[in-house]
Amino acid sequence: MQDFINKHFFNLYIFTLIFGHIFYGTIGFDYTDEICALFLVFLYGYNLFKNPSWDINKVFLGVICIFIFYLCYSLWIKSNVNAAIISDFIIQFKPYLAFFCVYSILPIFSENRKKILRWIAVSCWCFQLILAITEIFVPHTLSGTMGHSTYFAAGVIATSLCFLFTGNFSMKEKFIFLGMLSIGLLSGRSKFYGFYALSVFMTLYFSNIKNFKLNLKNSLIIIIMLVAIIAVAWQKIYFYFFQTLTSDVDKDMIARYVLYATSPQILMDYFPFGSGFASFATYSSGEFYSKIYVQYGIENVWGMSRDFYSFIADTYYPSLAQFGIIGIILYISFWIYILKKAISFNKGYKQTKLLTIVLLIVAYFAIEGTTDSTFTTHRGIYMLMTLGLVLAEMKIINQHNILTNHEDTANQ
Repeated sequence: MQDFINKHFFNLYIFTLIFGHIFYGTIGFDYTDEICALFLVFLYGYNLFKNPSWDINKVFLGVICIFIFYLCYSLWIKSNVNAAIISDFIIQFKPYLAFFCVYSILPIFSENRKKILRWIAVSCWCFQLILAITEIFVPHTLSGTMGHSTYFAAGVIATSLCFLFTGNFSMKEKFIFLGMLSIGLLSGRSKFYGFYALSVFMTLYFSNIKNFKLNLKNSLIIIIMLVAIIAVAWQKIYFYFFQTLTSDVDKDMIARYVLYATSPQILMDYFPFGSGFASFATYSSGEFYSKIYVQYGIENVWGMSRDFYSFIADTYYPSLAQFGIIGIILYISFWIYILKKAISFNKGYKQTKLLTIVLLIVAYFAIEGTTDSTFTTHRGIYMLMTLGLVLAEMKIINQHNILTNHEDTANQ
């Protein structure tokens, strides 16, 4: 059974990397992530029914129950039309589905499959390198070929992490990883600058197990690192949280400012469960125009109107107002759950490669959420599949170690 899972998940993972991430914008087919999610559900169902013990992850079960509650709550308060609520329910649930399905089926890549994955990742990266060099001489090459420069930056991160995951985490490979990652700087995205700075820090310093502990020295280094990241992104931080709107402001950025400014009021007015699915700062709330925008007088903001809502889902954190204070607490709890598992594993096995990848993915979502809805997009689906794959490998190593110790004890 596990061989079937390993084989077909590997094929799905490669498909998702190539068509659901790297060439997503190039192809222009918007339902690749839905197709990948359906295949994941199939693999999860196959694994579940073939397993006599019906071992269901309790946290996954809890997440399903939470989403069903919010679905019923949204239908009850009529946060939008039913089609919009169901649409947003699916979009918001997909990332968690991707992670928990992969984590539950416990796929493991053989060394041969890791070599194939590395070869594919490096090949895709070479394509990205050609685009990056061309961009220097022919502006807008990235957006013209990839669909958006953000897609290019995310693709570089994906291929670089694949290289890191499939290697032995030697110092040479760490520098190659950072070298691969560096071409993303040409995307011009301030978020990428912050992620790159964090990657250098995590890969070269904290990946050393001797340095992975909280003391005065490391605390100071972390503070310096955070200051550097904030400095890189200060212009946007200042705009979203401190600056008042003027005629000089880029109109494409106004929607994000308004979303951030309005979300606290929604949290207070719809305490504690929020305004419900498809009501605010999500794609479905624009496609099936939400009454919330009219209610708060922001329906005429550039990029947030009924006829032009391209910037209505241009960030992630404000959309948490849909789930209220309780939803925000649950969202944070999900990431704490991930980090606790990764750190606990590292304490027992001192395998900093897997921990570093987990920390980088968590940081990636933390940074992306400020100015993009990456978490619920095709990019988010792939990264959460990768996160599930890494944590699954941790769990397999732990199970194997427990079994080995048990056999050694029995033979004594």
